[in-house]
Amino acid sequence: MKDTITGIIDVGSKPIVSREAVATGLLHLSSASLDVVANGRSPKGDVREASTVAVIQAVKETPRTLPHCHPIPIEGCTVDWSIEKDSLRCTVTVRTHWTTGVEMEALCGVNAGLLCAWDMLKSVEKDTNGQYPVAQIDGVRVLKKSKGDPHD
Repeated sequence: MKDTITGIIDVGSKPIVSREAVATGLLHLSSASLDVVANGRSPKGDVREASTVAVIQAVKETPRTLPHCHPIPIEGCTVDWSIEKDSLRCTVTVRTHWTTGVEMEALCGVNAGLLCAWDMLKSVEKDTNGQYPVAQIDGVRVLKKSKGDPHD
């Protein structure tokens, strides 16, 4: 029996249209870490600023991480951070005019941003045994994706 494994899906015949995806996720943190984020006191620098750079890099490099994703001309990427009750929320919006969507780029961005924040807060989050009893990434999902008309 022979299995055919598809490489990259051919999207060449699809029309170029405006596309947007919004993804979000949470990094649950201790109150001490949330205070560090809110007041910019991480020994590694501003958590939201550095993590925003990680988001942008991940969005642009998604095809290098996910082998079936097409290189897409990213036209815009916005990153929003908010401190919630016990979490840091990252929301990423990615825009393009292309033949395929950008939801994987938005999801990669959210994950990279949250991982970067966690990395920058390790010294605060670790307990006396070097474990992370509170830190947890949760709720990463696509909030919205849209596809416009070919004349946009």
